[in-house]
Amino acid sequence: MNTSKIDLNLFTVFDAIYSQQSLTRAAGVLHVSQPAVSSSLAKLRSIFDDPLFVRTSTGMTPTPLARQLVSTVRESLKNLDNCIATRIPFEASTARRTFRLHATENAELILLPVLLKQLKQHAPQIDLEVVFIDRREVAYEMASGKIHLAVDAPLLSHPELLSQPLQTDDYVCVMRENHPLTATEFNLNDFLEHEHIHISSRMKGSGHIDLALRSIGQKRRIALRLQHYAALPALLAQSDFIAAVPAAVANHWQLSNRPLPFDTPKLELQLFWHKSVEHDPAVLWLREFTLALGH
Repeated sequence: MNTSKIDLNLFTVFDAIYSQQSLTRAAGVLHVSQPAVSSSLAKLRSIFDDPLFVRTSTGMTPTPLARQLVSTVRESLKNLDNCIATRIPFEASTARRTFRLHATENAELILLPVLLKQLKQHAPQIDLEVVFIDRREVAYEMASGKIHLAVDAPLLSHPELLSQPLQTDDYVCVMRENHPLTATEFNLNDFLEHEHIHISSRMKGSGHIDLALRSIGQKRRIALRLQHYAALPALLAQSDFIAAVPAAVANHWQLSNRPLPFDTPKLELQLFWHKSVEHDPAVLWLREFTLALGH
C-alpha cells in the first residue's frame, strides 16, 4: 500500500460512516452528496482491500478490520484538529455570528436572561437561535453542525457528545400571593391536599417531584398537566392550584413560593457539545462563556 498518496479526507469519511452507520447520514454530517461518500468509501475499500462496512438490516455495519482501525483513525483526526486549533482565536467582541442552541424550557427561563445580557455587553453582534428538538435527534443535529450547543438535563447520552455541569437549582412550590397556604407552616399534608399543575415537555410519565414522593410512599393529585410554563402564572393567580417548579423559574413571576416540605433531587442542567467542535474557536468561546455564567 502506497500511503504517501492517500487523501486524508478519506479518513474523515470513514469516521462519519462509522459513527452514523449510514451513507446518507454521513453525507449530511459532512455536508457532501451521498455519491461523494460512496466514492470515498470505494477508495478506502481499494486501499485496505477490505469492504470496511457491510450493509445490513441495522445499517452499514463495520467489518472486523474497520473496528480495528477506528481508534487510530479518530485519534489521528483529533491530533489534526488540535493543530488547526492553533489558528487565530475567535474575536467575540467584533465577530458577526449566529449560534443555534437546543435548550429545554427550564434552561431558557433560567439561562437566557443572563446569557443575553452578557452577550450584549461582550459580544454585541453575536445572535442566538434557540430551539427544542427531540432528545433522540440532538446528537445527529449537532454532528451535522445544525446545533452548536445544547442545554438540557443530564439525559443526553451519546458517545459523540461531551458535556460539563452548568447549573443546579432547587424546586419550590408556587401559588397565588393570597393563597391560604401562605399563612401556614406548609407541611407535607398541605402539599398533598391541594390540586397540582404539572409542567413537563413529555406527554406522559412521572417527573422529579412525583418520583421523590413515591420514594416516601406518597402521591399528589395532578389536576392539570401542561407542556409549557406560559399559562401557569395566570392559572395559579386565579385558583387555589399549586405547582412545583425550579426556584429560578419561580423568581420570574409575581407569585408566592415556599420550600418543598420533603427532599427532592435538584434540577441539573448540563452543557453539551459534539466532539467534532471540541477545538472550534467560535464554539469553544461560546461554551466557555456560557459555562462561566452558570457557575
